[in-house]
Amino acid sequence: MNAAFDSMQALPGGELIGRGIADLASGRETTEALLVSIGASRLRSLGIELASPIDSPEHKLYLHLAKEEGNAAHSAYNALIRRLVSFERAAHARPS
Repeated sequence: MNAAFDSMQALPGGELIGRGIADLASGRETTEALLVSIGASRLRSLGIELASPIDSPEHKLYLHLAKEEGNAAHSAYNALIRRLVSFERAAHARPS
């Protein structure tokens, strides 16, 4: 993966972020890759290297979730965003 992320894997949401980084690197448009694309600028500011983020990730993630979750897509979307933000905050607050 990458050295910056390796030190952050155990943080809340780390499993999602790790899968998203790997999926982006492989060119897959998965839930996790879309989530990482949403947080790309903040993740990069934390030193995490990313392949090219997916364009319009917010809209694509919602559509992806609507296919999988139906009426629960809104709740699923919000839960994923909360996990992304939790990871970003924990990564930012961790000791260097």
